[in-house]
Amino acid sequence: MRALVVTAPGVAEVQHIDDPTVREGELLVEVERVGICGTDVELYTGEMAYIQQGVTTFPLRLGHEWVGRVMDAGSASDHDWIGRRVTGDTMLGCGACDFCQNGHQHVCPNRNEVGIRGEWAGALAEKIVIPTRFAFAIPEHVSLAAGALVEPGGNSLRAVRAAAIEPGNRVLIVGAGTIGLLCAQFALAEGADVHVAGVRESALQLAQELGVRHVSTIAAIEAGSDNSFDAVIDATSLVDAPALCVRLVRPAGRVVYIGLSSTPSLIDTRDVALKDVTVVGILSASPGLAGAIQSFASGAVVPDAIVSEVISLEDVPSRLEGHRGAGAAPGPKVHVDPRI
Repeated sequence: MRALVVTAPGVAEVQHIDDPTVREGELLVEVERVGICGTDVELYTGEMAYIQQGVTTFPLRLGHEWVGRVMDAGSASDHDWIGRRVTGDTMLGCGACDFCQNGHQHVCPNRNEVGIRGEWAGALAEKIVIPTRFAFAIPEHVSLAAGALVEPGGNSLRAVRAAAIEPGNRVLIVGAGTIGLLCAQFALAEGADVHVAGVRESALQLAQELGVRHVSTIAAIEAGSDNSFDAVIDATSLVDAPALCVRLVRPAGRVVYIGLSSTPSLIDTRDVALKDVTVVGILSASPGLAGAIQSFASGAVVPDAIVSEVISLEDVPSRLEGHRGAGAAPGPKVHVDPRI
């Protein structure tokens, strides 16, 4: 089969490799759509912390936002999965530790992360193998674009849930990338008065097209009033954004951090304590995957416009370098169809 392989920092190519073998308790999936995200870019460049820590090594096969159709099952008891459209969790916990036993496999110290760390290759290939226990069925009426957005959707849904939004709350989302725009859609579905701050004008215009009434640049938000929002979600990679979020949230409000900067961010905890602010960090879509699928299936959230283009495996290296296709739409997300 064809698969994208990153052989060294900044070096990626499509290779012909052996088809994966499905074992007991596993599913073999034909990949139909894969998203490229910031983590993939950091792995490609070698800047990702796991590489610096020696947790992840080259060669790498990327891709953890995906959807596909089950071709085969390694266990007779799993044959009812064959023919179904699925996605899978990225965080594959060991299943035996206290974290896994309590439903927190995404922070299992012995976890694998599909296409990121450990033995499970990513989905930027014609086929992928996943453990059955981490598979999630995707209803047939859900689009391929939405199916491959379930993983970032799960992250975004968790961030919105952590913000404890009530109808009419003023909610600011800082960042208008994939996660920020998905957070905006989930917050709108909760009845919030949603504000989005970003950098690119095209991204802010897309936010408006998705139903956000209030958009502005991050610079304009920085110049605005303190204590303006019931909840603030940081979906950026900006080192100064975490402190800005604490400044902008109202006393007794909530700040949610789902974005990560490449260098440490500083927050004055006196501001947090004296305003009685609740601060929540989000790692992983795992607890939000089922909810994201439900929201997409019901039509409460329709994320398809976030996808700017669908490309082939051969086009992936140029996108990892930051290039966009000539006909790309404004959305921040690039999808790959390995069948092209």
